[in-house]
Amino acid sequence: MEPTRDCPLFGGAFSAILPPGAIDVSDLRPVPDNQEVFCHPVTDQSLIVELLELQAHVRGEAAARYHFEDVGGVQGARSVHVESVQPLCLENLALRGCCQEAWVLSGKQQIAKENQQVAKNVTLHQALLRLPQYQTDLLLTFNQPPSDRSPLGPENLSPPPWSLGNFEQLVASVTLHDPNIFGPQ
Repeated sequence: MEPTRDCPLFGGAFSAILPPGAIDVSDLRPVPDNQEVFCHPVTDQSLIVELLELQAHVRGEAAARYHFEDVGGVQGARSVHVESVQPLCLENLALRGCCQEAWVLSGKQQIAKENQQVAKNVTLHQALLRLPQYQTDLLLTFNQPPSDRSPLGPENLSPPPWSLGNFEQLVASVTLHDPNIFGPQ
């Protein structure tokens, strides 16, 4: 099985440890410049790293909820439900030197894929890392749609489905190498 790897993000301005088998979606279709998107080679799971404008009007847990609801609106979610919001310990983050606050949120959104009528309950895990000195909210999202796969168990998938632990490793490992990505400070 392919090991996790430290992968450059945003042209090398950041890096992070990606889970095994992560495919860069920008090799398959256009991706906005403020996003890095990766998909699992077998499941419908995906990981998104986004550089967003700092939403200074919301703080703390409300900021995590704001971004979760915003993503739901962008994706045309028919419903959004927050299950939990917890603070992240800054000491566990590679970005602890420039991250003022960090939150992890888990929830479900009812989303229909493009050209499909039936909406599915997708589990989302999001980490919000707030970088106010760069006027940036760094949002990491782990999408876990229900599996449409055959009754083969996860042990038959290569690589196996990503876990919450893979997402936590991604979040903890995000490292800033070039602050010039944020423009002149």
